[in-house]
Formats: sequence, C-alpha cells, structure tokens
Amino acid sequence: MNIGINVSQKELSEFLLNVAVVRPVFIWGPPGIGKSSLVEQFAADLGLPCVSLLGSQLAPEDIIGVPQIKDGVSQFCPPKIIARTEPYCLFLDELNACSQEVQKAFYSLIHERRIGEYHLPEGSIVIGAGNRAQDSAIVKPMSSALINRMFHVQLKVSPKEWFGWAYDNGIHPYVIEYLQARPDHLWTQPPKTEEPFSTPRSWHMLSDALNEFKDGLSLEQVEVLARGCLTPDHALQFKAFHKNLKGKYQLNQILNGDVRFPSDAADRDLLYFLTLSFRALIIKTLPEKKDSMKEDHKSFAHRAKALIKELSEISLEMAQLVVADHGEGQVLPGWFTVEIIRDLPRLAGRDK
Repeated sequence: MNIGINVSQKELSEFLLNVAVVRPVFIWGPPGIGKSSLVEQFAADLGLPCVSLLGSQLAPEDIIGVPQIKDGVSQFCPPKIIARTEPYCLFLDELNACSQEVQKAFYSLIHERRIGEYHLPEGSIVIGAGNRAQDSAIVKPMSSALINRMFHVQLKVSPKEWFGWAYDNGIHPYVIEYLQARPDHLWTQPPKTEEPFSTPRSWHMLSDALNEFKDGLSLEQVEVLARGCLTPDHALQFKAFHKNLKGKYQLNQILNGDVRFPSDAADRDLLYFLTLSFRALIIKTLPEKKDSMKEDHKSFAHRAKALIKELSEISLEMAQLVVADHGEGQVLPGWFTVEIIRDLPRLAGRDK
C-alpha cells in the first residue's frame, strides 16, 4: 500500500494520541525506521502496558483461543496474554505478514474489540504495523475487510527528529557526526538483493558496537562493523570518515579555504567521501529556485562553484559526481546545475 502522504515520528505520535484512542490504527513503513519502538513509547506515555503479537509467527488459535466445554456449552477461551482485566495497548506487529486465516481471526478483535465472549477492557488500544510490498519484506495482501477496519498512516524517516532522539539515547558521537554530514544516509530503500542496508535501526546497531569496542579500532575493524549493517557504499564512506577523524581534510576547512581537497592516490576513498558530503551540503544549503537566493546563499554558491572547479583539476570524475543525478531523489538545484555544467566541458577539454 502507498497512501501518498507520509508523517514523521512526532506527527505520528500526535495522530495516535487523537485517533488510536477511539479507532484501530495501522502504521505502514519500511523496516528499521522505528515503528515498533514508537508504539511501545506511545503506550508507555499513556501509562498502558504494551502487549506485542508478531503476525508472522501466529496461528489462528493464538488469537481466538481453543474451545472448552463449560456448563455443557462449547466456548472459545482466548490466550492469557490477550485476555486481561486492565486496559492495555495491543500491538499487532507485522500484521500483514499473517496468513489469510490469521487475518480473519483478527476481524472482530480489531473492529469490535472482542474475541468470542471476551471484550478488551475499556480504554484499551489496538495498533497494527507492517512493511510495504516494495520493501522486499515478507508481506501478504491484506483483505479489503481488514483494511476497512482501521485508519492507515505511513511513517517516514525524519533526520531532524532522529538527531534529537540520538542525543538523548547515547548514540555514538561518530555516528551522529557522520550522519550530520550525510543525513541522506540515515535510511535507504531496502535492496532487491540479500545485503545489509542503512536504516535508523542499523545505525543504532553500529553505534552499539562502537560503544562496546570503545577506542583503538583499526580501519579494518571499522570496515567490518560498517559493512555488517550498512548499505555497502555507506559503509565505505563511513570508513573514510573514520580514517579522517583526526586528519586535516575537514569539509568546513576546505570550504573556508584552509586546505584543498586531498589529491594523493592513497586518499581516494577520502576524496570520494568529501565529494559526496560536499554535494549533500550544496543540496541542503541552496534554495531550489534562484529567485529565493539570499546574500549568504549567493556567497555559498560562489564558493561552491570555485570548489567544483578545483575538484575537477584533481579528478574530473569526482567533480561530475557533484552535479550528477544519482537517482536517489536528491539533486542539485536546477539553476545551479546549469551554471556549473556550462563550465564542465571547458574543464574537461583542458585535461585532454
């Protein structure tokens, strides 16, 4: 499912506070962006225990229970984990990974808040979550009857909100510093092949490993850790970033003119990281429309053009990486690209 509009974690919390208390809600989104932890935090904020059921591991009897004879009459007894006397938040994680039979078992629980003769305690909340078909995850089509029993909302990753969370939760400073330079690396679309990919969860994993190793990690160890949980290209750039933590090639120093881009062959990986970080900074800083330019934008644009020319003298390939469309949805402002490309043929001709 693609709803066509996304909400951040903060917006989702407000949505749940006003909607989930009266109607069931289903949260769509790719893996690793914090759906489960957000629901658990939401329940905690309301003072409710959170009972999580993992849809991919459920059978129908795990929901409706098993029949028993009482006073000569057969009745279903729901599982103890569900049949509680005090209000709680029932979190149906990976609901759309359930079989069709399990989905049917949820119909009355979601719509009428009951299983057989058992009714959820007054004040209980039902929230579901799952991945989308395009996320290369295990999902099954959700029946129209089940879809129609819930509000639907789609969660997105907000780097700004993530940084606020990261500072409060002990995320390793190297991870924070890297992602401040490359916020576009916080999350990537799950790949079609079997390989790690970057998400807020995988960056958290890397942070935990770095915190355990503490200081003294070799570049080889950093690469092993990064490649074990991040998108391969992000892992290589994180290694280059780590290599330069105490080096002289800091992007702000290059922007200030204190140093130049590295030109040694041994620093090729570092040049690649700095080039793409420079590109990300241009996208972040310059307005999409030229008529929205302010004086600080004009000053930055002038300096950026000079640096791209300087970069092309070191490596035309790297200079072209700055202006190229990488197909990830983030591009330089059109007006800036046009101005730069006017110079690139001349610079390329000079190298021949």
